[in-house]
Amino acid sequence: MYENVIIMLIVTTPMCKKILELAGIKDFKVNVNVDNEKADLAILLSENKTNLPSLAIKLNTFTQIKESIQMVYEYNEEKEIATDLDDILDNLFNGFDLATKWSNENEKQDLKKINSKFRVKVYSRFIKDIVGDMGFNIVEEEYDYIIFPDYLDIKKDDSADYELVELPTHKNAPSDPIKRAELRYSILEKISR
Repeated sequence: MYENVIIMLIVTTPMCKKILELAGIKDFKVNVNVDNEKADLAILLSENKTNLPSLAIKLNTFTQIKESIQMVYEYNEEKEIATDLDDILDNLFNGFDLATKWSNENEKQDLKKINSKFRVKVYSRFIKDIVGDMGFNIVEEEYDYIIFPDYLDIKKDDSADYELVELPTHKNAPSDPIKRAELRYSILEKISR
């Protein structure tokens, strides 16, 4: 009866682990360097590279988190015992105030209108995803804010008329993607207050 069943060996990074759990995948390995594992599939952040067959996901915005769960869910070989995808997505942001607010399309459009008044210069693709999702006006000159990741050392020119906003990455941010996004959105929301 089980002779044709193929078990897929999946490996992921610590930053993506929670997405696999949320998608109902129970059997996988976690390794910072996925190439150190013998696996059929690596599920990792889109900016990471591997020699394994892979599924690249993005976890910068709340929308990307939902889309990534949907993509990973398709690889769940235990769907018959897993939670229904609609149930997962409907309850995904329960208890997360910012995620709930930024996932509500009507509220999000209102917030984006407010944020569009602020001109920001961005250093990093992941930050560009977030500020774009939040509706900030991304520019290269005459900006109100420079938004940069904490691994860059950016100093403000004392004579300049802009503010610096540093966003946490890697060890300075939670590994849970929803908590990580909540932290980053909360920092950026301070711009429009």
